[in-house]
Amino acid sequence: MVLGSCTSLQVGAAFAAQLFPRVGPAGASLLRLGLAALVLLALARPRLGSWTRRQWTAVLAFGGSLVGMNGAFYAAIDRIPLGTAVTVEFLGPLVLAAVQSRRLRDLSWVALAAAGVAVLGLTDGGAGGGLDPVGVVFALVAGVFWALYILASARVGAAVPGQGGLAVAMGVAALLLVPLGATGAAHLSAAPHLVVVAVTMAVLASVVPYSLELAALRRLPTRVFGVLLSLEPAVATLAGWLMLGQGIGPVGLVAIGLVVLASVGSTLSARPAPTARQVEPEPLPA
Repeated sequence: MVLGSCTSLQVGAAFAAQLFPRVGPAGASLLRLGLAALVLLALARPRLGSWTRRQWTAVLAFGGSLVGMNGAFYAAIDRIPLGTAVTVEFLGPLVLAAVQSRRLRDLSWVALAAAGVAVLGLTDGGAGGGLDPVGVVFALVAGVFWALYILASARVGAAVPGQGGLAVAMGVAALLLVPLGATGAAHLSAAPHLVVVAVTMAVLASVVPYSLELAALRRLPTRVFGVLLSLEPAVATLAGWLMLGQGIGPVGLVAIGLVVLASVGSTLSARPAPTARQVEPEPLPA
């Protein structure tokens, strides 16, 4: 499920990049979240009337993290290569893990990842042309919201059963993006042949990966989940090369490898989550 999520998410991002010339990054983000919300709402059919205040609070926070993460990420890949953007963005979850741990060893993994990102920024991964600093800043902002997404999704997964929380959160995120993305998204009406691309983007970049991640987190230890998720920068680089023709040199491959290595190392060295002590039931009286 996690590997399927990584692959689907980055292929969906490559489809989104094809829409940028027509609708722009904000318009693509709105189409992605709006169409995905419609699909998930039709499938999940959440019973909103029975939700508590705690559930609504968790879902609204989840929607806010989604709009920030998706909007900033699409603005980033409009300016820098897909693999580079995901590598920079990955600093968010990695720093979150280190902050939660507060151990010197975990901070060293963050330093290793930062070194890899610095190599990308200074050399453009050896691909030439230089990196747009605004694109790098957007990728860093997306990383902050990715860390918030991890926290918010865990709350929603615990508070709201099924896919209803995810569906409503995407709807909230789409509504928040309307002021920025509506004008761009409206341009799709002049290019109906791109509707298929937009729907494909929404399914591959939101419906499939987020559903798989929620399902995986209910089945896998977070330690294993984190190791598998560490492959995302490499998957993004491969998708950018195959679908968008975005080349990357050997220096860039080494830099991305440092980030992946840092994430795997941080996850493997993390303390296991404490488990509740098992209490043996008392025998029933004869």
